[in-house]
Amino acid sequence: MAVAAEPRVAKVSRTTNETSISVSVNLDGTGKSAISTGVGFFDHMLDQLCRHSLIDMEIEAKGDLHIDDHHTVEDTGIALGQALAKALGDRKGITRYASLDLVMDETMTKAGVDLSGRPFLVWNVAFSAPKIGTFDTELVREFFQALSQHAGVTLHVLNHYGANNHHIAETCFKAVARVLRTAIEIDPRQAGRVPSTKGTLV
Repeated sequence: MAVAAEPRVAKVSRTTNETSISVSVNLDGTGKSAISTGVGFFDHMLDQLCRHSLIDMEIEAKGDLHIDDHHTVEDTGIALGQALAKALGDRKGITRYASLDLVMDETMTKAGVDLSGRPFLVWNVAFSAPKIGTFDTELVREFFQALSQHAGVTLHVLNHYGANNHHIAETCFKAVARVLRTAIEIDPRQAGRVPSTKGTLV
């Protein structure tokens, strides 16, 4: 894998009346993570996102969990998306596109990404229960909606089939991780060009 000449790193802090989030990323990392959001299942999913994208991530979130997990999950997606956009910079030389079918036991999920600068989420994933443990399954979509909007990426996620809701959620995070890993890579044939006939992705 070719590595960008300049370090592709970023830090973002976001504080509201509901949450306080700190995120740092290194796009050319090895998948090291230090994640603490106060939401156990979400931490597990973010660790999968980090490990399988090979993006080093430090994420610390403190939110109004006495209400529910929604603000913490959504605002973490916002801050992580902002950090990814900042680290990508002008997006010169990146591969840009990637698509993948990922399997886990009885489940298969597809993810496709275009680091286009144009935020858009297509979500075709259904859960058979409202919760995984104490985690609201609808928050999986909320996270990826926030991430795609603030990273400036077009993201499609499609669950082909699956019976276990934990596996369905986990394949979403892993599949997105793997397509991000490919799409952010520097293509040595791009020679520092923006991968667009427009000449810009931002």
